[in-house]
Amino acid sequence: MPSVIALDAMGSDRAPKPEIEGALHAARQYSVRVLLVGPESILRSELERHHSAAQLPVEVVHAGEFITMEDKVEAIRAKRDSSMRVGLRLVREGEAAGFVTAGNTGAAMATAKIVLGAVPGVDRPALAAVFPTVLGTVAMLLDVGANVDCKPHNLQQFAVMGDVYFRAMFGNALGRKAGISGPRIGLLSIGEEESKGNELTREAFQLLKQLPLHFVGNVEGRDLYNGHVDVIVADGFVGNVALKTSEGVANLVRTTLKESLKATITRQVGALLSRSAFADFKKRLDHTEYGGAPLLGVRGVCIITHGSSNGNAIKNAVRVAAEFAERGVNESIERGLATLQSSTVAAEAAHPS
Repeated sequence: MPSVIALDAMGSDRAPKPEIEGALHAARQYSVRVLLVGPESILRSELERHHSAAQLPVEVVHAGEFITMEDKVEAIRAKRDSSMRVGLRLVREGEAAGFVTAGNTGAAMATAKIVLGAVPGVDRPALAAVFPTVLGTVAMLLDVGANVDCKPHNLQQFAVMGDVYFRAMFGNALGRKAGISGPRIGLLSIGEEESKGNELTREAFQLLKQLPLHFVGNVEGRDLYNGHVDVIVADGFVGNVALKTSEGVANLVRTTLKESLKATITRQVGALLSRSAFADFKKRLDHTEYGGAPLLGVRGVCIITHGSSNGNAIKNAVRVAAEFAERGVNESIERGLATLQSSTVAAEAAHPS
C-alpha cells in the first residue's frame, strides 16, 4: 500500500496552486497518496485545471477554515476546522502517515503540539533544516526556530533527535566516509574551544560530551557548509538567524553569478557550458530540493516548508514526509531518548548530590 500524506492545501503564499501542483507531481513520481486538506469547492475548482488529476491518487478532505500568516494565537485556537488542524488530526487518527504544510510556522508548531503531543522524553520539539556542503553532502541544523529560549538539556535532546534523523534519512552518506560510524555532531558557538560561548553553550557542551554519540565539540557558522560536521545543534534563536542569513547569502550568490555570466558570455559554446554549470550550481543551492523542515519530537510526522514554496518544494516535502514515516524515525527517537534517560538516572544514582 502507498504511504498516505495529508497536505495543507491552503498554507502557502499562493495557495492552493503550488500545493496541488506538488501533490500531483508527488503522486506521479512516488508511491504516495495525497490528501489535499482545505475548502472542498476551492480545491476541486483548481484540480479541474489539471487533466491528469483524475488518474492520480490525490483526494480532497474538506476543512472549512484555514490559518493565514497574520493570524494570532487566539485565532489559531479558535479555528478548530482549519486545514492545519484537520490534516494533523488525520495523522493522529492513523488515516495519514504524515502531514505537510507551507503555512504559518508558529501556528503549525503550536497545532502539532496540541493535536499530536510530544514524544516521551521530549520537553520541546525542534525544527531541523538541511544545508548543502562543499563536499556534495548535506548537514543538518536544529533548532531553527521552534524554541527561542532553551535550557542546556533541550540542546542535549536536540542532539539525540538530530542523530536519529540523520542516520535514518542520510545514513547511506555516512557509509562512504572512512572511519565514521555515526553522524558527527557539533554545538554551534563562537569558537572551537570548550570554554568559548555563552552560559547556555558551555553548559550544553558538558551534557553533549556525556552522550554515546559522535560529538566533535564546538563548531562555528562556517561549519554549516564545509562538510566537517553532519548535525549542528543550536537554540532556536541562533539557529533561525543562521538559517535566514544563509538563505539571503544563497540568493545573493545565485543572482550575482547569473548577472556575471550574462555580462561575460560572448560565444555560443561558452554560453551553453555556462548555462549548464549554472543550472547545476543553482540546484545544489535550491532549498526546494530538500523538502522542508521536519518538526522533530512530536508524535507523528510533521513537515513545515516555506510560505513561498513552489510545486517542486511541495513535492519534495511530501516525499520527505513519506520517507520519515516509512523509516520509523519517531520510534527511533523515542528509543534514543529512553536510553538517555536511563543513563542519566544511573549516573545520578552512582553519584548522588
